[in-house]
Amino acid sequence: MNNTPIPQEIVKKYIDQLQIKDLGKASIREIVALINFIEEESKTKFIRMEMGVPGLPPAKVGVEAEIKALESGVASIYPMMDGIKPLKYEASRFIKLFMNVDVDAASCIPTCGSMQGTFAALLVAGNVDKQKDTTLFIDPGFPVQKQQMTVMGHKYATFDVFDFRGEKLREKLESYLSQGNINSIVYSNPNNPSWICMTEEELQIIGELATKYDVIVMEDLAYFGMDFRKDLYTPGKPPYQPTVAKYTDNYVLFISSSKIFSYAGQRGAIMAISNALWKRQYDNLAVRFGSKPFGFTIVMQVLYALSSGIAHSVQHALAAMFKAANDGQFNFIEDVKEYGRKAKIMKDLFLENGFHVVYEKDGDEPIADGFYFTIGYQGMTGGELLQNLLYFGISAITLRNTGSEKEGLRACVSHVKRDQFGDLESRLKLFNETFR
Repeated sequence: MNNTPIPQEIVKKYIDQLQIKDLGKASIREIVALINFIEEESKTKFIRMEMGVPGLPPAKVGVEAEIKALESGVASIYPMMDGIKPLKYEASRFIKLFMNVDVDAASCIPTCGSMQGTFAALLVAGNVDKQKDTTLFIDPGFPVQKQQMTVMGHKYATFDVFDFRGEKLREKLESYLSQGNINSIVYSNPNNPSWICMTEEELQIIGELATKYDVIVMEDLAYFGMDFRKDLYTPGKPPYQPTVAKYTDNYVLFISSSKIFSYAGQRGAIMAISNALWKRQYDNLAVRFGSKPFGFTIVMQVLYALSSGIAHSVQHALAAMFKAANDGQFNFIEDVKEYGRKAKIMKDLFLENGFHVVYEKDGDEPIADGFYFTIGYQGMTGGELLQNLLYFGISAITLRNTGSEKEGLRACVSHVKRDQFGDLESRLKLFNETFR
């Protein structure tokens, strides 16, 4: 430990300066700030795997459509609260062609990123029934969604799905749902941070129990179609993006442009509410918001209060990207396969140097190579592993920060350049020689 690429005193100085008491609990933004300071003083470029942001250029078809929309003058005009008609039409069409699910255009609502969509949906779901005051997160998951719950003052429960795959998921879910206080279930698929993908068996279990106990399923599809083990890009033909929507009418889908179209900076997403749930009326919503219909309440009561809609030009960009994909002119999945190719190389480098993959299977099948993977090292907690890797110029976030009960880290491949693979390999070899 005397000859690490990053002097230990620099790392420790900035951990203290940022008042990070436990790296195992540090937020993503805290880790980003920490690495920025360390990089600047040490003059050493990190292998940065902490931040889940796109590493590819934005979809050209979206950029061109947005420029055209701005030049036409849309910036001076308020869009309709529920979205422009071309976007709603193409979003509904996209869901049919790539998921084989029917959601009316009226039920497809543009939001300022999926973050705004989940905030609105969680807020409304938390008020559909006075007895159902708790949201259940199937973890590991996106930490900021729990921050949203804290901001709203709503209750939530969580469990790590690691030991409850397949049929085991039914009993675990039922142990929560049978208590009668759960209003919604939240998960991402593919999963951030573990990159596990729910199997059809698991999605069916979730859907059946959602119907049985009358709870709303919120399916975060930020990485739509990015299970590269299957070719999920042929509009209108199987295989389709797996979804709980095949097994229940109680669902809300979130489809973001951030990763699949590399359009994160413009904060465009679609919240698709099932036709049945869109129309469903809840007496308690009238007490809380003054209106009974679930869909109307989300749009005209909550989203209206949050932002009065999303940027007009972004809606035109989203409409163009969905249309190009729907028409078979824009293979967005082929574009993002680079993440999977990089993940395979990076994961192998970790495995060759004493690390193991923490979340490694979906059923009997090894997980896909994609935007994230998880790593552990024998004898180290996630916090210890993170701190030790910082001395070698490698950053990530701990799994504990995502609701996981396992020790290890989440690695994101997007901002690691291919010309850094040599540095990654040499640093991992030195790390393993130091600690094995």
